[in-house]
Amino acid sequence: MVTIKDIARESGYSVSTVSRVLNNRRDVSPVAKKKIEKVVAEYNFVPNNNAKHLKQSSSQTIIILVKGTGNMLFADIVEEIQYMVERTRYTPVVTYLDENDDEVKQAIRISWERKPLGILFLGGNPANFKRQFAQVEVPSVLVTNQGKDLGFDNLASVATDDVLAAECAVDYLLEQGHRKIGIIGGDPSFSYTSMQRFCGCMKSFEKHNIAFDSDHGFSAARFSFEDAYHAMENLLKKNHDLTAVFAMSDVMAIGAIRALRDQGIDVPKDISVIGFDGISLADYYNPKLATIKQQYKLLARRSVEILFHLVDFQMEAVHEVIPFELVKGESVAPIQP
Repeated sequence: MVTIKDIARESGYSVSTVSRVLNNRRDVSPVAKKKIEKVVAEYNFVPNNNAKHLKQSSSQTIIILVKGTGNMLFADIVEEIQYMVERTRYTPVVTYLDENDDEVKQAIRISWERKPLGILFLGGNPANFKRQFAQVEVPSVLVTNQGKDLGFDNLASVATDDVLAAECAVDYLLEQGHRKIGIIGGDPSFSYTSMQRFCGCMKSFEKHNIAFDSDHGFSAARFSFEDAYHAMENLLKKNHDLTAVFAMSDVMAIGAIRALRDQGIDVPKDISVIGFDGISLADYYNPKLATIKQQYKLLARRSVEILFHLVDFQMEAVHEVIPFELVKGESVAPIQP
């Protein structure tokens, strides 16, 4: 039996492009459309509309589970995902969870109540997936966290390499001559993302033979302006000779800078600050924030495309790592002699 993969191979186009032609989508070039339709005709290929009809009659819902209500990067990704899904026959439904909630337990409950076609997880803890994800039967994509090692056939992932990106951020501070560096981030024992970014920091310190005292150099906070503000105050009490801070999100970085300024400390003249995420506000904040910029539009687009492949064509789960960019901004300066 001829499959959509066969059509893609013979036409020289991707499965996603073939899928758009078969669904009469407009976002395909005339040349590609003509070539694919020719191959479809030659092979007498007929999509399994009966199976598709059964899916449509049972549900049209795509669930978007978002961990944390103050994550501005997630807000940008959700907006992009909603825009993409709303252009299809599916209906996006967004559910927000506390950043310490069990997202998989919520997914099991929602799957039973709403019978969605698929789920997009924005943020996730691997421990929760290992414990219960086997009970989630619908195709799913883990967004911003890597899921390859979890080993579930119905769970794909699209993410930035948090370890490498955090290592890059601290490398940059060290290259500017900073040695007294503090870290503000989520509790690594609860937040997998925070644990990954903390590991990246430690890799940078070890690479440069810099000792790091977690008791004095790390201050835990939720991913919010207010918590980061207080975490920065706490970090200053423990360290009177700080010259730089790595914050595990741009929201945290901005909260930290406000706390520094309120104590008469200039950024970056007295203390440099670098964030993580590359949210829109980072470009317009004063000083313009140095940060690790995640490609949120690409994260959103690939997540939706992969989920549709899983739902419509029973494709195998794939795991993609999206490149990041170091934005040097204005909030980091070389150490003053």
